[in-house]
Amino acid sequence: MGIKVLLAAILIWDLTCGLGFNVYADDNMVRIELKKQSLDLNNIRGARIYVKGLRGSNRNSASSDEQIVYIKNYRDVQYFAEIGIGSPPQHFTVVFDTGSSNLWVPSSKCFFSIACYLRSTYKSRLSNTYTKNGNSCKIPFGTGSVHGFFSQDDTKIGSAVVKQQVFTEVTKEGYFTFLRARFDGVLGLGFQGEDSRNVTPVWNNMVLQKIVSKSIFSFWLNRDPTSRMAGEILFGGMDWTHFRGLHTYVPVSKNGYWEIEIGDLFIGNNSTGLCEDGCPAIVDTGTAFISGPTTILTQINHAIGAEGVVSSQCKTVVLDYGKAIWERLLSGLHPDKVCHGICTNNQTLGVSHEPRMRIRNSKSQRLEKDILCNFCEMVAFWIQVEIRKERSKDLAFQYANQLCEKLPNPGGKSYINCDVFSLPHITFTIGNKSFPLSPDQYVIRVDDHQGVHCLSGFTALNVHPQRPLWVLGDAFLRAYHTVFDFDNLQIGFAESA
Repeated sequence: MGIKVLLAAILIWDLTCGLGFNVYADDNMVRIELKKQSLDLNNIRGARIYVKGLRGSNRNSASSDEQIVYIKNYRDVQYFAEIGIGSPPQHFTVVFDTGSSNLWVPSSKCFFSIACYLRSTYKSRLSNTYTKNGNSCKIPFGTGSVHGFFSQDDTKIGSAVVKQQVFTEVTKEGYFTFLRARFDGVLGLGFQGEDSRNVTPVWNNMVLQKIVSKSIFSFWLNRDPTSRMAGEILFGGMDWTHFRGLHTYVPVSKNGYWEIEIGDLFIGNNSTGLCEDGCPAIVDTGTAFISGPTTILTQINHAIGAEGVVSSQCKTVVLDYGKAIWERLLSGLHPDKVCHGICTNNQTLGVSHEPRMRIRNSKSQRLEKDILCNFCEMVAFWIQVEIRKERSKDLAFQYANQLCEKLPNPGGKSYINCDVFSLPHITFTIGNKSFPLSPDQYVIRVDDHQGVHCLSGFTALNVHPQRPLWVLGDAFLRAYHTVFDFDNLQIGFAESA
């Protein structure tokens, strides 16, 4: 009997090692321990994106293939780790970020940015392995950009050394962008993009230089606030003690980012309906919140009692155009087409009375027209949800007005009651499987001198109307251990342990 048990143990050991589940780091894996710092209420901002190639085009006829560029905002990041650049190593605290591909740190030649004086700076003269490059570069972000030039040096990641990694020495940092940041730089784990100037990212070099034997890395955030270890990145494998059950794998849909397709979202047991046909989602370790289309975020914030900004413009749309929207939806018109008149010309959806928000052709009124169009599209979607529930017109309009009151404020913060026990689960559908978030997972607690504040873990993104984008940040990743499979271009999720 003892021999059988021993043989079984050996077999299990071989299988787990062969699958990369080894709990111990070896020569073929690199383990990075993450540190966590608390969120600062004054630094929290919503993520932002913009769309390239839409200028002068019809926003309702946009192709789903048009490029969406995700503009990052690092003010609210929480998780960091230390790397070394040069010989001997000069140490920097960096964000390990799957939402970008660049490696950058402040340069000792950064003379005119206050932010650089508050951080560690790279001094090429002190490194025996430095190689001059000198080409200039600019890295854009949601609240500014950094400028600098490329250099080349050995880079220490955990126990491994990446030989002659090209990185950016930053010589100018935006004052408001990075003055309050808690880190020195960023180490991007995204794909090599078109704007990377032929610079091979750190992760690609780890694979090319055979530092890891398996082209995967895994990401785990510790949900225990009392633990010394805040999380871990394991390059070349995954640690089976950090997750339960099996991973659900989904393909990477666009290799500019670690982008996947998600399905319908549920508030409690109720479908939101917007992503029934699929929505793109970027899996981003460098973002604290979960970001998504305002249409659904408003429904979520309404369901969980988050307090946003009362929008009189949104309520005006319900008042002026609600009847026309209702009738068009009942006639079978798709919500995307209901607001076609407002979004393309001066039509008023057949409203007989003078609308309170008149659209004129002058250039100064284009922004007002876009705002009206956005509100119209949201209201049409909300009313359609109520029609599917067979609600009356009055109840549908009442619900739309309530959602108008829950629109996120411009700063992205939505306050919520810290008593979370009565709040509903929010469930994402990924790979035809449900991934629920409990209230204690999506409610963000922030401590400051005034006490404890609770925020909704969901923030709004301004997105392409035909391609509503989600960003699954740390609020999602704390609940699910994540595997980034570079060889097979897929991402796996399993319940975090």
